[in-house]
Amino acid sequence: MTGKQVQMLGAALAGLVLLAAPATLAMPRYRLIAAHQLGYDRDDPLWELSRTVMPCTTCHLRPQGGQGWNTFGESLRAGFRAEPGAKFADVLYNVLKADADADGDGYPDALEFYARTLPGDPQSHPAKPVAQLQADFEKAGGMAQYAPKK
Repeated sequence: MTGKQVQMLGAALAGLVLLAAPATLAMPRYRLIAAHQLGYDRDDPLWELSRTVMPCTTCHLRPQGGQGWNTFGESLRAGFRAEPGAKFADVLYNVLKADADADGDGYPDALEFYARTLPGDPQSHPAKPVAQLQADFEKAGGMAQYAPKK
């Protein structure tokens, strides 16, 4: 291979990496759906590329996701077992509508999403008292704001 061919091959590989970067950095499908459904996409124009908008630890035990779900993730999995074939947005809404507190920190899961804390991590909870947060949540639209988008 000549030096020019090596340069061209290198440039082509670099181009492929740059073209693939958005796909590899983008959120997995369920996180995209949840972020949109929960309104996490409203505050950041690059939300799809941000690991901070809705981290994997929203549902998983590990920061990179994969096998191993936290208590909130297990709630979603139970929702899918109860309704095989259901759409993710519907399962998420039904889990939140149940008004459960998956991590046992005293804040219902829907309120944790509203406050942008992690419903599967008892160390991550809103700073506001439950009653005040509930009033704010209801004023903002309550559970209707989390209804699946059609």
